[in-house]
Amino acid sequence: MGTDPEILLNLAKAGSGPALSRLLDRYRGALEVQARLQVGRRLRAKLDFEDLMQELSLEAHRDIAQFRGRSEGEFVCWLRKVFATILSNQVRRYLGTRRRDLRRERRIATGRDDTSRAVIDRRLVAPLSSPSQQASRRERAELLSEALQTLPSAYREVIVLRNLEGLSFADVAARMGRTEDSVKNIWLRALGRLRRMLGDLL
Repeated sequence: MGTDPEILLNLAKAGSGPALSRLLDRYRGALEVQARLQVGRRLRAKLDFEDLMQELSLEAHRDIAQFRGRSEGEFVCWLRKVFATILSNQVRRYLGTRRRDLRRERRIATGRDDTSRAVIDRRLVAPLSSPSQQASRRERAELLSEALQTLPSAYREVIVLRNLEGLSFADVAARMGRTEDSVKNIWLRALGRLRRMLGDLL
């Protein structure tokens, strides 16, 4: 199986689970940044990103046959919408009830100590990358998320729409209510600022 995203997408739509899993792994970093941007810092300690990805994987496998898009950009937009719904449901679940006080709750186990979860992950999910690669991706996603939070809102929006959602400049311009040339200039300035902050990470 190749790694071209549109070939993987066609295979996934035809029912290939491994192809869809490869696509999900391909956008994992962007999804983690999305989760960090959409979920408040206090709630992040409660939500486990691996659990969120497992839920996304289940929903994507269930609904991929109904996906009508053909391009990688359309797939990324669809995937991010599904993930945004999952995140919103989790936020409502934890913040919409008065029986829980997140400030008083503590994790039962940390990632390295939670051997039962590691065993379950090995049995349910095909290994797509090494633990060190996963840790490196998590670290990059956290740094990128923190850097994005410091950008002016227009810079942050153009990076999210163009780089994380995969929209064309024309689509980004329509979403932001600006001209395409204006969006390109903002995008270049935003990338320049991110590069100065993050160096070799980008």
